[in-house]
Parts: sequence; C-alpha cells; structure tokens
Amino acid sequence: MVDFGKILRTLRRKEDMTQAELARKLDVTKSVISAYENGLRLPSYDILIHISKIFHMSTDYLLGLERYQEIDLSGLTEEEVTAILQLIRVMKRR
Repeated sequence: MVDFGKILRTLRRKEDMTQAELARKLDVTKSVISAYENGLRLPSYDILIHISKIFHMSTDYLLGLERYQEIDLSGLTEEEVTAILQLIRVMKRR
C-alpha cells in the first residue's frame, strides 16, 4: 500500500489532470490529493472506489496489490495485434 501515492500521481499525470481537477471530481481539497500523493494520507474506502472508477483501475492495482502494464500496439496491423493478444493468453495459462 506504500505505492498508492506514486500510483495515483502517475495515473493523474497520464490523464493530464491537475491535483485541483482530481480534487473537484472527488469532492476533496487539493491539499488532500497532495497528501495522498506524498504518502501522508490514505483515502477512505469510498474515495478509493471513486478513484478506481475515475481511472478505470481496480482498487487492488491502486493499492499496489495487482500488477498492470500497458502495451502500445499503435502502428501494428490488426493481424499483428491479434497474434500478440493470443500469445499473451497462452503465456498466462502456463
């Protein structure tokens, strides 16, 4: 759970969202967001769930319990994307 602040900051920046914008969406102050990102506070369960919905991530991911990686498939053909996705499915079954 120590990584929550880093994860939140990364997701927020990836969405080009300011702390103030996220604070408005969560109905909290900008200083609360800053405290989350600096590891000084953790959100309540309600806020954590709201954050997960905003960023379309599981609460487990936000808390550092689940790994998530994004793969940039831009520039690949539909066939190449299909092949990569099939390979990932096969590797996950191991």
